[in-house]
Amino acid sequence: MKIRGIFAVVLAAGLLGGINCTGISTAGEPAAAVSAGARTELLWPGGAPGAKGNADKDKPTLTIYLPEKDKASGSAVVIFPGGGYWTTAMDHEGRQIARWLNGLGIAGFIVDYRHRGRGYGYPAPMQDAQRAIRTVRSRAGEFNISPDKIGVIGFSAGGHLASTMGTHFDEKFYEPKDEIDRASARPDFMILIYPLISLSEWYGHEGAKETLLGKRADRKLSEDFSNEKQVTSRTPPTFLVHTTQDTTVQVENSIYFYLACRKARVPAEMHIYAKGKHGFGLGKPGAAVSSWPGLCARWLAGMGMCKKSR
Repeated sequence: MKIRGIFAVVLAAGLLGGINCTGISTAGEPAAAVSAGARTELLWPGGAPGAKGNADKDKPTLTIYLPEKDKASGSAVVIFPGGGYWTTAMDHEGRQIARWLNGLGIAGFIVDYRHRGRGYGYPAPMQDAQRAIRTVRSRAGEFNISPDKIGVIGFSAGGHLASTMGTHFDEKFYEPKDEIDRASARPDFMILIYPLISLSEWYGHEGAKETLLGKRADRKLSEDFSNEKQVTSRTPPTFLVHTTQDTTVQVENSIYFYLACRKARVPAEMHIYAKGKHGFGLGKPGAAVSSWPGLCARWLAGMGMCKKSR
């Protein structure tokens, strides 16, 4: 059954009043709290599984943004920028997000994962995503974070990748290579922003499906990675943001994932805005969608992932 035009919640910027988290205003503006600047590392120093060469495009990376130590909350978020599984939007869905998280006292880790634009489809993005979460968790002490406070955030196709991590965390996408791969790949929470969720239903995105799985994707594989169908009671708590105006990734992707969380009794919060085109990132100042970072900050604070300033 198709669901259209429901759950439309218009949230104006500034509704949060005085509740915020360390380093963030209620409008979602980040504070300058990055410690010593970002650094980038190879996800697979010995070579990624299935690598087709030794060029930069064959070497997925993790860019590390740590907050100032005196502001650190002990939490971390692994960031998956979108790009239709063809590229990665590393600025407005990557670096800007990491700086916003640092403003909350949360460590940010941007994954520049392999994709079709670099000659890679399934399962390379999933391999890189699992490896990133395991890397962060296995080095929690080094990063001044708690190993049970590591979440994911994903935008568009990056939202599909993030939701895959929250629904397929026990799946073996590659053979273990080292001690890092002993760590759990399950995120402790998920933030999904205008996410692609389904690869098999009418509200999915055929282009991204083809880019990830190939032109003649097996029906079962498409079903398996329609993540609204894979939610269980072990799926992490989830925060969802979408707009009804999004014509690139339809709002039903978020709605059906939210309903699946409800059915499985997974804590979930969803905010659907009337206006806002696909790919708005943190949102243009003054636009209704720019209130989502503040709403998300309050949700994170409610789970103990960042501190309330008042």
